[in-house]
Amino acid sequence: MAKLLMNLRNVPDDEADEVRALLDEHRVEYYETKPSRWGISFGGIWLRDEAGFAAAKQLLATYQQGRQQRARAEREAAERDGTAETFWSVVRAEPGRVVLVVVGILFTLALFALPMILLRG
Repeated sequence: MAKLLMNLRNVPDDEADEVRALLDEHRVEYYETKPSRWGISFGGIWLRDEAGFAAAKQLLATYQQGRQQRARAEREAAERDGTAETFWSVVRAEPGRVVLVVVGILFTLALFALPMILLRG
């Protein structure tokens, strides 16, 4: 019976490609389901048989631990170089977007506060 190895919801394309290559490299038989048209299902990578599930899960855990370490090292290197994205770099690069987000947040807060203001006064 097939078993879900990895849900592809919020998984970057490069990570999904690396997982596929890892499974191919270790000759793990799998198939992939595509996301649904309406976003109900985001697809996944499934193992064809349950027998190798524990080994594949361990392989995936090792891969993800290595990916996490690489990502942290890249972030630390970017922070040391001064190229890491910060709030102020986003404000300088896209001031209009930041202003729209702040206005949206303030509007949402005002909507939540409106019933209390109307009931009080």
